Amino acid sequence: MTGTPHIPVLLDEVIEALDPQPGDVLIDATFGAGGYTRALLERGATVHAFDRDPDAIASGRTWRETEQTPPRLILHPHRFSEMLDVMHAAGVMRVDGVVMDIGVSSMQLDQAERGFAFSADGPLDMRMSQEGESAADFLNTAEESQIADVIYQYGEERQSRRVARAIVAARPLETTGELASVVRKALGHKPHDKKDPATRTFQAIRIHVNGELDELSQGLSAAEHLLREGGRLAVVSFHSLEDRIVKRFLREASSTPSASRHVPMAAQVDPVFFPVSKAIKPTEAEIARNPRARSSVLRHAVRTSTPAREAA
Repeated sequence: MTGTPHIPVLLDEVIEALDPQPGDVLIDATFGAGGYTRALLERGATVHAFDRDPDAIASGRTWRETEQTPPRLILHPHRFSEMLDVMHAAGVMRVDGVVMDIGVSSMQLDQAERGFAFSADGPLDMRMSQEGESAADFLNTAEESQIADVIYQYGEERQSRRVARAIVAARPLETTGELASVVRKALGHKPHDKKDPATRTFQAIRIHVNGELDELSQGLSAAEHLLREGGRLAVVSFHSLEDRIVKRFLREASSTPSASRHVPMAAQVDPVFFPVSKAIKPTEAEIARNPRARSSVLRHAVRTSTPAREAA
């Protein structure tokens, strides 16, 4: 963790949104390299850090031991969709804040052996938890129609059927380089193209293998149940699919009772969150320091006293 290659995105804005105070109990739902956690600990908070990636948890334990991190850091090797049950099992019913940094981490992208990116050839893996079905398992066994649907739905690739047809024809695929080559050939790739045509397909397969969008929805619901009145939620997303889910969740959670006499009183629900501001995006200065911040969006809100909606 020392000298970490990861630069936490929108760090100042996230800390301002959470407004951590000494003694606060906070959740870093996506620990990664610990960028947000470190800043929260420095402000005197207790942090329950979650990550499904065993490498991240192992690195956090090493960091805790070698840097004599205060005992206010508690690591949980779990998905953030499980944080309601995990926190209750730990005896923590309510927390003061939750931060979620959605998607793949810089460390995962930069390790060729994890198979998340095509910048360097590696095994076609993409599993955040390092267990279960890999990207290669999926691509080498799934029906062509299922592969096409995944690429269209999660990659927003308009030529998904062409890509799926090419993947099936090239099976078995074992490496990220092989997959990237197949996609580029199917879609056409010119060296001067601004964006590699394989990007959307890689995103789609990664999201599918890790169930990322379902995880996000369940994690937001868990945060709703865990946050006390006045507790703060901050979510950083990196592409439109994620941001749409967060935006819809906060819009529905912050809806106010209808004044219409045509709407039954039983259907009128007080808001469970107050949105604090519109979406926050990185400055040009931050993007210059950290190009991966370019597509990031922060949305945050404050919990009300209204009981949480259906259980997570």
